[in-house]
Amino acid sequence: MSLYAFLRPALFSLPPEFAHQVTFAGLDFLEASGLLKAYCRRQLVDAPNTTKTLMGLNFPNPVGIAAGLDKNADHLAALACLGVGFVEVGTVTPKPQLGNARPRLFRLTAEQALINRMGFNNKGVDHLLLRLRQYRQCGGKAIVGVNIGKNKDSDDAILDYQTGLQRVYADADYVVVNISSPNTPGLRDLQHQDELLELLTTLKNQQQRLDKKVPLVVKIAPDLPESAVEKLMDCLLKTEIDGVIATNTTISREGVTHLSQGHQMGGLSGLPLGLLADRILAQVVQQAAGRLVVIASGGVSSPEHALHKLQLGADLVQVYSGLIYQGPQLIWQTLKSLV
Repeated sequence: MSLYAFLRPALFSLPPEFAHQVTFAGLDFLEASGLLKAYCRRQLVDAPNTTKTLMGLNFPNPVGIAAGLDKNADHLAALACLGVGFVEVGTVTPKPQLGNARPRLFRLTAEQALINRMGFNNKGVDHLLLRLRQYRQCGGKAIVGVNIGKNKDSDDAILDYQTGLQRVYADADYVVVNISSPNTPGLRDLQHQDELLELLTTLKNQQQRLDKKVPLVVKIAPDLPESAVEKLMDCLLKTEIDGVIATNTTISREGVTHLSQGHQMGGLSGLPLGLLADRILAQVVQQAAGRLVVIASGGVSSPEHALHKLQLGADLVQVYSGLIYQGPQLIWQTLKSLV
């Protein structure tokens, strides 16, 4: 039994958000003491060298942390210790916001799933940049992507994304445009062809005016019909976006309606999302045809799931809900299985 498997019953006895805080408090303490780095190194002693160069970045390996786990870049040092190839922080908005009312995070333990309606709760871009710069000043070298979104009360979504991109550009290794969370009213409308083309053209022009090239990536929903995915990918290719993440959480409740929390509003992640995410991933890979980087996310609950996404053609893969249920062992076992 792994250490996390031993601790998980105690953590799962706590409300989900509080358990999240307790877990990171423990990880931060172990990282500061040096114990976490030493322990993780022992776990990865047999892991192969799987360096990848994508979007001009040298990824130590193709397994990363998805956005949402560390919204404010408060725990970068601890997450980097786990041996991942990259960490994505956020979603961050220009102004701080509290998010939706609690409770807003629910475990569906029988299906290794989560439902969240967090609503982009975060401390704002100024705080995230402060923490990211502190991480760099202390010698942190992990590849860090910053996931940006719009404030809930904003009247100008494009301006919010422009502001986010402008602010994080100098510090992020890549920037993710999140237009697919189901928890901000109207956000997913930005995936429609006309709205998306306007947004991405604006951001691409802004990227070209800035001093260096920081890759732009778009995160899409798993609930899109095939025709909508085709149009969306046409926009990404037309505007020469650097990458795509497939996918965000789903509004579908297939496979969880029998569970006590299965009716909760919000985005469903974890094991039940896998098939939906894989359907979108396969179409994205086919249409991308190597012209942009494809990052797979959604439903990675075992090393086999991660490998399947890479076999479908993903360049990189991200974990989140699977990490909640399996612990860091999911990362270590996946890395060792890459042989």
